[in-house]
Amino acid sequence: MIESFWGRVQTELLDRQRWRTRLELANALFEYLEMFHNRRRRHTALGMLTPIEYELRHARIAPVA
Repeated sequence: MIESFWGRVQTELLDRQRWRTRLELANALFEYLEMFHNRRRRHTALGMLTPIEYELRHARIAPVA
């Protein structure tokens, strides 16, 4: 599973440009993970929903304890 993740990062981010410093790369990775992958990218494990869509859908269904 982790090989698939890093393959995706390489295809969607790393292969698209070069960074002059490690700090630029670190910022690009952070932005990719926090702004795209964790929020907007559709995940097969979530039924092709984004994590936000999944959370909203299941928050409405789950009973409040």
